[in-house]
Amino acid sequence: MKYPARIYYTEADKSLLWDRWQKGESLNSIARHFGRSHSSIQGILARTGGIRPPQRTRSQRALTLAEREEISRGVVAGQSLRSIAMSLGRAPSTMSREINRNGGRQRYRANKADQAAWDRAHRPKICKLANNRALARIVAKKLKLHWAPRQIAGWLKRHYPGDENMQVSHETIYRTLFIQARGALKKELIQHLRRTRAMRRSRHHTQKTSDHGRITNTVSIRERPAEAEDRAVPGHWEGDLLCGSNNSQIATLVERHTRYVMLVRVKSKDTKTVINSLIKHAHKFTPRARGPRELYKSLTWDRGKEMADHQRFSLDTNVKVYFCDPQSPWQRGSNENTNGLLRQYFPKGMDLSDVHQNRLNAVARRLNERPRETLQFYSPAEKFNECVASTG
Repeated sequence: MKYPARIYYTEADKSLLWDRWQKGESLNSIARHFGRSHSSIQGILARTGGIRPPQRTRSQRALTLAEREEISRGVVAGQSLRSIAMSLGRAPSTMSREINRNGGRQRYRANKADQAAWDRAHRPKICKLANNRALARIVAKKLKLHWAPRQIAGWLKRHYPGDENMQVSHETIYRTLFIQARGALKKELIQHLRRTRAMRRSRHHTQKTSDHGRITNTVSIRERPAEAEDRAVPGHWEGDLLCGSNNSQIATLVERHTRYVMLVRVKSKDTKTVINSLIKHAHKFTPRARGPRELYKSLTWDRGKEMADHQRFSLDTNVKVYFCDPQSPWQRGSNENTNGLLRQYFPKGMDLSDVHQNRLNAVARRLNERPRETLQFYSPAEKFNECVASTG
């Protein structure tokens, strides 16, 4: 049986491969460009968990190829190590080590010595989490709470402002998770990330394409107050339905100013059931002491049929409802982001009909207690409680 020739990639090939991967191209697309198989491309990327390795550079203190050629000429001419060192401005001990580790005077060759030095220098640097086990334990604990690496890094910087030993970048956490050779964090912790793929890759933007029904008497998002648009004032919310299998769903609500999350159990997707659930929750959320005008002024939704009875909701709660443009999920960016986070707890295809409100409250609490970069690594709960105190 004739086996295919071994595939070798040049440094230029690898550079182009990584460029395409970082732009978000698929493995199949990259493989087609090189005329290779999907597995050969994946093998290269998987060695570093889909994270591009840093470009290697030589130390400024290391001998150069030109210096090694001078050493080779000096050895052939029978010069002493001290005289060769003097001509190069180097220490005699440097000449001695260089020649002895590369075959001695009889077999020293400049090109081979230079390549051998480059190969020997390829030693991975021990990462910070491997050297600091206490820090690694804190990071692992937060990952198990489903905190994102960026949230962990921001929280550490805030809680240990003067101690760099107890701070670590989010990129280091990602690299330690995906490059298991570092040995500081267990691979099982990847399952606690929002995206649990085996290799890290570029972020893709997806748009919601479900068929939205037309509803009447809508007020466009373009008429929403400026204070809601720039998130300057609390009380403006975004909402949507997170759908599961067997026609099940839950309502998700996010406050734009604080990113505070609330989840509402909804037994059916028809407008009567959805509106009744939202009204009941609004009354529960806005007791007389707070009042809807302070912390529940408006609600922005997409044009799904479940909000066809939106006028009854506004009449009962005194909360104005605004509607996004068709197929424009980015106009409810906070809510779309939150729905993505919720898929970690309620994956696509899961039947949501049996999820109790207590479970929804627990998941919302988890999200609200995570630090957020957009809040200077305060949590939505902390920011929301500040608003409650200021209106109380």
